[in-house]
Amino acid sequence: MAAITAAMVKELRESTGAGMMDCKKALAATEGDMEKAVEFLREKGLAAAAKKAGRIAAEGLVHAIVEGNTAAIVEVNSETDFVAKNAEFQAYVANVAKQALASDAADMDAFQAEAWIEDGALTVAQALSEKIAIIGEKLSIRRFEKIVNNDGCVVSYIHGGGRIGVLIDAKCDVVNDAVIEALKNVAMQVAALKPQYVCRDEISAEFIAKEEEILMAAARNEKPDAPDKILMGMVKGRLNKELKEFCLVDQVYVKAEDGKQSVAQYLDQVSKAVGAKLTVKKFVRFETGEGLEKKQENFAEEVAKQMGQ
Repeated sequence: MAAITAAMVKELRESTGAGMMDCKKALAATEGDMEKAVEFLREKGLAAAAKKAGRIAAEGLVHAIVEGNTAAIVEVNSETDFVAKNAEFQAYVANVAKQALASDAADMDAFQAEAWIEDGALTVAQALSEKIAIIGEKLSIRRFEKIVNNDGCVVSYIHGGGRIGVLIDAKCDVVNDAVIEALKNVAMQVAALKPQYVCRDEISAEFIAKEEEILMAAARNEKPDAPDKILMGMVKGRLNKELKEFCLVDQVYVKAEDGKQSVAQYLDQVSKAVGAKLTVKKFVRFETGEGLEKKQENFAEEVAKQMGQ
């Protein structure tokens, strides 16, 4: 039996997209015959998918799709940025977005159980397993959201080749190029400055109370001898500054020529220009791998380690 080297494993992995350990086992099972090892991996099919479950999928893509007044956005994760740039993976993510656009699922379990839009004989979950077997990395449909608008329009914006995606759900009696352009600008604002709310009305009283408590404690630490009236003034000013960062319409509009115009003022400006009130009802912002641990590893070192070299 020929000795299985790290270079052979690397070559097989690059030619098939299969996982490293699967490539090592395939070479061992075929006594180092590269062609037979490729056949072995192809015959393995879905069995490869289960082997990926413990891996970290924190790279990937965000994709958005808009058809008429309906829009959907998805995040699909992969283990490596290399796979995220793969044309087959990108096509798959686009199909997941199409699935989300047509879906009535309320959660991920229901979504995964639906018939796959590209092949009704498979469920979404089964199609995902097939794609894992082909690509050779753990893949994960992490989240999706669908918006149906009946009183205006929805626009999408994708930043950084799929690193960040945004949907803007807006109300307006007039929908024209000026309105679409304005909402694209607002979507870029959301991508860049990451607001948490559209406006202050969305913020709970509990959140405000907790922030006031934290800010008051900080103010007392800074000025322990100051009277309550002074401290309350400090808290009010700092809370107002925070809320301007948290709330989309309160943020300074990133393309403002004077550096002072707020998003709310920008929308008012557009409303006057088109002769109809333009209001952002909701936004959705997905950032690839947000909140997920990203594994850092050296491929050559990993291969050598697994090969015992």
